[in-house]
Amino acid sequence: MTSLDALHRAVAEFAVTDPGLVIEPPARAAAERSLDSAGLLLLGESHGVRENPLLIRALMRAFGLTSLALEWPEDLAPVIEAFLAGQPLAGHWFVWAGDGRITAGHLAVLAERAAAGPLDLILFDGPIGAGWSWSQRDEAMARRILAASAPGARTLVVAGNAHTPTSPTGLDVPMGARLAGPRPGVREIRISYGGGGFYNVGPRQFARRADPQDPIRLYQHDSELVLDLPLATEAVVPHRPQP
Repeated sequence: MTSLDALHRAVAEFAVTDPGLVIEPPARAAAERSLDSAGLLLLGESHGVRENPLLIRALMRAFGLTSLALEWPEDLAPVIEAFLAGQPLAGHWFVWAGDGRITAGHLAVLAERAAAGPLDLILFDGPIGAGWSWSQRDEAMARRILAASAPGARTLVVAGNAHTPTSPTGLDVPMGARLAGPRPGVREIRISYGGGGFYNVGPRQFARRADPQDPIRLYQHDSELVLDLPLATEAVVPHRPQP
């Protein structure tokens, strides 16, 4: 998809529906504790999945959230604010990045949430300094989230699943771990994709690991919160050839 007109049509045609998420009581309690104690709940996704924004919406509704933080560039905020106010989506380089972070479904869900009531939207990606490491970018994203989170707010923070672990990983210190210091008790939900397709700079496939008929559910496994999505479908991702 390479034109704004086509993107507007895809947003209008996207069905904002309930994905049928089942939340098991121990997982609900753990997520509520994260929101109550840290003011944050992290959601780690693989970009470019059609169901991702529907799961975001389901979690916001389930936990009564009106604050959402997305791994989108902060300088995109005026474009999104105007779009949510009813104006056509304006051009911005990130709209066409094609990495699956922004999809027609995300725009449709944001519009639906804004129409349903107050929506506090935080965009926390930003410029990368010369010579920055992967972890320095994550540290900067964590700083933006902390600076933008209003006192007493309960915010769902959505990012790629390499950024959301709350302890160091083989990649170094991710954003989630940077948040866990000043916000002890923050928890991560990781979406587990059981198979299907997604779009990240091109069509891709998940390895089949689950029965497509299994329920979509959030549960606690040992100390982790897992959201099973048995079958992913490829999102409508705006993209253009990049220089």
